[in-house]
Amino acid sequence: MAVVSVLAVMGSESGKKVGRRAVLLGGGAAVLGTAALAREELARAWWRLPWSEKERTDGELDHKPAEWRAASAANSRRADRPDDFSVDRVVIHVVQGSYATALKVFRDPLHGAATHYVVRKDGHVAQMVRELDVAFHAGNRDMNERSIGIEHEGFVDRPEDFTAAMYAGSARLTADICARHGIPVDREHIIGHVEVEGTDHTDPGPHWDWDRYMELVAKERARLDGGGPVRAAGRGTRG
Repeated sequence: MAVVSVLAVMGSESGKKVGRRAVLLGGGAAVLGTAALAREELARAWWRLPWSEKERTDGELDHKPAEWRAASAANSRRADRPDDFSVDRVVIHVVQGSYATALKVFRDPLHGAATHYVVRKDGHVAQMVRELDVAFHAGNRDMNERSIGIEHEGFVDRPEDFTAAMYAGSARLTADICARHGIPVDREHIIGHVEVEGTDHTDPGPHWDWDRYMELVAKERARLDGGGPVRAAGRGTRG
């Protein structure tokens, strides 16, 4: 008797994942993929079973200097990254508003979106979603699953909003994320929201200084690595 994949049995967020990756096991028939793909699905789903779910601590921080300000659970999806989805992107956003506004809307269950982090103009960082969970920030499910989102206080058309303290605090955060997840410090892996496929957003906008930012991230990453050289690279190259 044919048996559908464990994700199909358990259900999925929108049906897209099952439709794209589901595997029909048994009887020699496969809808998509191979036995290796089936094992991958099982590994991704196993932790969700009641007897195997990992313990969590409320308010636990991934970026230690941050302040915990939890987003509504409706604006993210519980996951177990990188065990179920590998993380290989950091997505840079601009709020189009204040730090306080970002915290307010991401705590609203009707808003439907949140990022993992919000950076204030003075460089202070709030963590709102754990990195192991999928935040709804990119407007693209695949990118949500593989990325960590960072919002920045301010407006895309006001270059004065992007302060030296904000760049420095955000760079420390991004370097920490890259170090923990093994993400290269380059513009292929550290991207703007505008670069996410299918998005209609323009942030972080033309006044975000990518050269300055990437140099700061590279310096912070070198510091975390004990002072070894880490060069900020352009799109398509590795740092």
